[in-house]
Amino acid sequence: MNFEFAAPTRILFGERRVGEAAPLAASMGSRALVVEGRTGRAESLARQLLERGVATTRLVVGSEPTTSLVERGVAQARTERCELVVAFGGGSVIDTGKAIAVLLTNVAPIRDYLEVIGKSQPLTNPPAPLIAIPTTAGTGAEVTRNAVLMAEQEGVKVSLRSASAITAVAIIDPELTYTLSPEVTASSGLDALTQCIEPYVSVQANPLSDAVAREGIRRASGSLRRAFRDGSDVEARRDMAVASLMSGIALSNAKLGAVHGFAAPLGGMFPVPHGVACARLLAPVVDINVSALRAREPNSPAIARYEEIARMVTGNPGARAEDAPVWLRELVEELRVPRLSFYGVGEHDIPRVVAQARQASSMKGNPLVLTDEELGEALRASI
Repeated sequence: MNFEFAAPTRILFGERRVGEAAPLAASMGSRALVVEGRTGRAESLARQLLERGVATTRLVVGSEPTTSLVERGVAQARTERCELVVAFGGGSVIDTGKAIAVLLTNVAPIRDYLEVIGKSQPLTNPPAPLIAIPTTAGTGAEVTRNAVLMAEQEGVKVSLRSASAITAVAIIDPELTYTLSPEVTASSGLDALTQCIEPYVSVQANPLSDAVAREGIRRASGSLRRAFRDGSDVEARRDMAVASLMSGIALSNAKLGAVHGFAAPLGGMFPVPHGVACARLLAPVVDINVSALRAREPNSPAIARYEEIARMVTGNPGARAEDAPVWLRELVEELRVPRLSFYGVGEHDIPRVVAQARQASSMKGNPLVLTDEELGEALRASI
């Protein structure tokens, strides 16, 4: 048994721990680039940084992170002589912050480091210090080893990935998620659940990633409905914040699968939010995987893992693997996640989406190789 396990240098979890960001930043440098979303929620953090003697310049991430936005952020940070990056927001904000932190210290053009469309060149220098503070509970981006970016020219999402691209400090404060809308709670929470399930059945699963993924599945499946129905449910919000954190650690140490294999090209070809794509594809992919495993690899250990997942999510000790996609499908419907057709995905798009999805790195973690027909069937069920 051979495996490697990576996590951020330091993880701070708990209510009101966001208040520790400013003193930590002050210990890392005197000038920071604050990467934030459009909500204006980073105002208080910026004031606290200034009070601690950390001058700031700010970069707003309006939508999906792009290669051109990252290049603009790097130029801004260099002009302002920034020594560290503070990313405060959702997955798009944190991925942008991670990429900027990496490129501040590695001077080759961004495309030299990108997968698929670039050279996948290794990073030669450690990134600038990064403090990542998620305001959603879903992506786990604060603890992953890659940044997912939209390459505008090619219209595809690609990763800037490296073992050294790890956050210096991740601060997960569940209070920051209390005001999330039910829609964002649903899509981000289902993303977290997906990112625990896929590593658990991945061909590269290991005992440590299993332990993290299993606990993440348990917490997300038990609390997502509650957080969706009542955003002020403190225990449910805390569970979802833990599940999101665990999902990021799990996917960083065991590959994902066909759900994320689809999500990357869908996000590049259509205006489909990542969490929605994962939510809508999760049950169909689990269903197809279980059927294909029964037919072609009946002795695969992944079948037992799907049976364990079914028991965890349903609470039924006698549940079979086939019960998992039924439960997941009902959950997605209850949480009112839009179908992919809402974003313009149609039957005629299936062949080209499948062709691109097959090339995605996440497909390599799926518990078995699916045929184009099986992949098409899973996609069709989500449209």
